[in-house]
Amino acid sequence: MSELPNQHMTTQRLTVQQLCSDTSPWLSKRPAASKANPLVGQQRALRAIAHAQAIHGHYAHVFAVIPGGMDAVQTFAAIAETQNWSSQDLHDWVYVVNPDDEAQPICLHLPAGSSKAIIERLWALLDTEPNERAPLLNSLQEQFNWPPLNRYLQRIADKSFADLPGNELANIVVTQDSERPWHYCPRVTEAELFGQIRLQTIAGTVSSELHLIQPGALLKANGGTLVIDAEQLLRQGEYWQRLKHILKTGEFSWNQPEQAAAYYAPQPVPIKLKVILAGGRALLAQLRDLDADFTNLFPYLADFTEHYSTRVNKVEDYYDYLAYLAQRVQHRPLSESGLHRLLTISSSYTEHQDELSLDTIQLQQLLEEADAIAGKAHSQRIEESHLLQAVACAHEREHYLAELSRQGILEAQVKIDTDGEYVGQINGLTVVTMGGSEFGEPSRITATVHYGDGDIIDIERKSELSGNIHTKGVMILMAYLANLFAGKDPMPLSATLVFEQSYHEVDGDSASLAELCSLVSALSDTPIKQALAVTGAIDQFGNVQAIGGVNEKIEGFYQLCKQRGFSPGQGVIIPRSNQVNLHLSDQLIQSVETGEFSIFTIEHVKDAFELLMKTPCGTPNEFSSDTLFGRINCRIRQAQHHDVDKPRWKFWAGN
Repeated sequence: MSELPNQHMTTQRLTVQQLCSDTSPWLSKRPAASKANPLVGQQRALRAIAHAQAIHGHYAHVFAVIPGGMDAVQTFAAIAETQNWSSQDLHDWVYVVNPDDEAQPICLHLPAGSSKAIIERLWALLDTEPNERAPLLNSLQEQFNWPPLNRYLQRIADKSFADLPGNELANIVVTQDSERPWHYCPRVTEAELFGQIRLQTIAGTVSSELHLIQPGALLKANGGTLVIDAEQLLRQGEYWQRLKHILKTGEFSWNQPEQAAAYYAPQPVPIKLKVILAGGRALLAQLRDLDADFTNLFPYLADFTEHYSTRVNKVEDYYDYLAYLAQRVQHRPLSESGLHRLLTISSSYTEHQDELSLDTIQLQQLLEEADAIAGKAHSQRIEESHLLQAVACAHEREHYLAELSRQGILEAQVKIDTDGEYVGQINGLTVVTMGGSEFGEPSRITATVHYGDGDIIDIERKSELSGNIHTKGVMILMAYLANLFAGKDPMPLSATLVFEQSYHEVDGDSASLAELCSLVSALSDTPIKQALAVTGAIDQFGNVQAIGGVNEKIEGFYQLCKQRGFSPGQGVIIPRSNQVNLHLSDQLIQSVETGEFSIFTIEHVKDAFELLMKTPCGTPNEFSSDTLFGRINCRIRQAQHHDVDKPRWKFWAGN
């Protein structure tokens, strides 16, 4: 980092190498071969699921926090295979006729994959005269020797078809031919999750029979693992309550068909399975806050992430994730430059220079569009230019509102100065949310000072356009000023602060630094360079703290300066702690390299004061007109001892 002359050690002008991720170390660690793996970087979540799978009981289920860009089906399929989820408790589930009551079919669980053969043997057994069944009965019991089956055989040992009620022998509700240890329920309805007993109408009578019993995901997964979309489940409160009851009791009972003319109640099914609710973090917070049963039933949190930290994890493993993406997208091979650009873009999605993205859907969309562009260019590989074009196309689609808003500034309908110097006026960097889009844009913040009792009037708050966090930020900067200049005596000056031409709610504390600078400018009567825009939160001691949306804010001011035509000294001031979040566009980086635009990082408000007002701060106790704090102290002393007979307007005019 290069030092600015006559500046604090905490003020630094960033070089081009510090404005985005350095992919060279990542490229140098590229392995010779990679194996597709969608679970890269998910060790925390995988350990939680593995622990839960090893514990059997009613109160050991899992809530999985699934990021929006993750493919849940492929992820859990890979986990089941990697962890070798057990299938030993999987069984076929069959309803057979109850010899005593047609309306209460008997539930049998049979060895996985055996139900069809057993029912065929039962059919043959009942089709044989009772006194000739011994060989068939012995053969059936020897082959399967299954206690539930043996008990049922005893009940029908001397029965014939004519002795059994109804017209059906059995319905194979679930068969585990593939022995798949898990099922996914993405669409939660009663039929999809719990199953249903359908109805039929015969001669005007509504009734149910064995073949009308249909299973849901709960029975299909019985003995294994069931993954449920939590948001879909919670949309229907009665389904959530029913699921909790089943998990607590370990028993599933069918709902009685409402329109049936006669009572029909199949025997309840014993339930033994692991449930994984897959949903977002906000839903997890709501469940923990509002449902006392949730924490008891779902104590295991599997927290999946969209970010891959190259500080914590091996970069080599990320290439396995890229191989998974290539397998999923089936795109052309990446050239060396294409891979470099993909890593750069992937890191930019995380807004951290030491992290790479695991947002599968977002990266898939990028690669699909780049592959299509490469196809139109008849290229055998995806080059860097194809990825850059894909990013540019996405930017064009999303930034129409940003261009409209910037047009208002360029046409002077919204006043934003990007050169010159003004007292009490500064360009604060903001992120605007409008119509589903987010973009960075400078906002003109002004401050005026008048005789008073030390109060700072936040016009946004007075007009009820200030959010709680913004109000807190204003109170913090008031505390900073009071700590400096009102430690012993009350400050006889008051001030007003406002976001000019702002007609929507202002929230967040990222404008605190800019607001404080405009106040110091107004108090000291020292002009601020309008070529520099500012963002940053502060604490009561003047330390500058990190903010969000730093890239959007910088890009917004840069585009305005570029479209107006660069003038000397233009740039932005950001918190030092946000440097690691920088992922700026190639054109902005080029402008920094040529000196058209600068990015400064600071750690304390004094650094911003001196950059913006080109005057040393001095000490809070001095009265020198050569320092900012000295000028403020002189003005305060003048206000404390001014002639009471002198008209107020003459005092402020300095006459």
